Amino acid sequence: MADAPGPAVGVLLPRDLPADQILPYARRAEALGFDAVWVVEDLGFRGGVAQAAAVLASTDRVRVGIGLLPAGARNVAFAALEIASLAQLFPGRVDVAVGHGMPHWMRSVGQWPRSPLTFLHEYVDALRALLRGELTRRHGQYVRLDDVRLDPSALPDVVPDILAGVRGPKSLAVSGEVADGTVLAEPVSPEYARTALGHIAADGRHRLVAYSVASVASDRAAALAAARPGLEWIGEPDWHPHIAPLPFADALAELRAGSASREEFAHRLPDDWVARLAVAGTPEEARGRLAGLRAAGVTDTVLAPVGPDPVGALESLASVIDSADTTATSGTTGSTGSPHITGTTGITGTIGTDRP
Repeated sequence: MADAPGPAVGVLLPRDLPADQILPYARRAEALGFDAVWVVEDLGFRGGVAQAAAVLASTDRVRVGIGLLPAGARNVAFAALEIASLAQLFPGRVDVAVGHGMPHWMRSVGQWPRSPLTFLHEYVDALRALLRGELTRRHGQYVRLDDVRLDPSALPDVVPDILAGVRGPKSLAVSGEVADGTVLAEPVSPEYARTALGHIAADGRHRLVAYSVASVASDRAAALAAARPGLEWIGEPDWHPHIAPLPFADALAELRAGSASREEFAHRLPDDWVARLAVAGTPEEARGRLAGLRAAGVTDTVLAPVGPDPVGALESLASVIDSADTTATSGTTGSTGSPHITGTTGITGTIGTDRP
């Protein structure tokens, strides 16, 4: 297991970012002082391992997380080969999350198991054993390995953390049993983080990574308005675990029921709710939001930029980082275009649900 990093602030690499902007985005994030860049793997977009390798090779310091790899997409032994290779080449800079994947995506490729919880438990347990170099024998319901082991030449000196990207109570409990940490999709409030940790109930060290829609500006109203489109899905049933711990959960459900579309729902969200559900507002307010998440047990916050210019949005998001290198320049400015969230469907989409 890698040494436990301190409280970290990273950024999400949008799943639909033009290919020629991927590496400049990652380099700019590193120059601005972000601790991590997280990539997503959503069906029909880009592969997580390939993106992570490119970002790692083009940067010097920043950690790179894959959030997440659907368990059904790869045989666990071959997933171990890919992850071990990344960890060998870039020691101490790799984090990997594994999850169910969205049910409809996984069903469309014939890879949705009858028992997603059992599959995830078996998969993460075997993956961690392989990365530790153990001679691994598993005759489970889904994972079958007959004395499989990584060659000593392929073992990383620093074994990367394997996290579980999950959201519901049963899956969170599985994460607490077998994973090094948990990735929570947005929105993550302090209430949801504390509730999730209660379900995780890990015996020892366990990281909690929180994805958050993020919009920071000196104009609070503009920042909140830009964050709204990234929250349009939170009234749907799959997001119930995120919303249930909040004091306004019933009112939010009523608002969604009374809205003709997700877009209308997002537009009607009260500003105070948006501020609770996203890292949004002035720099001071956003830093306070991060402090609240840390106090609730979040170890890593991953900010998802909003607007049509994600590279430019990094500039304003960096104002929440105490150690940001504000003297670095890139020739880009914050976005002033019409707000829309880039890539957040990919964040929540790949996490999946507890339902079989």
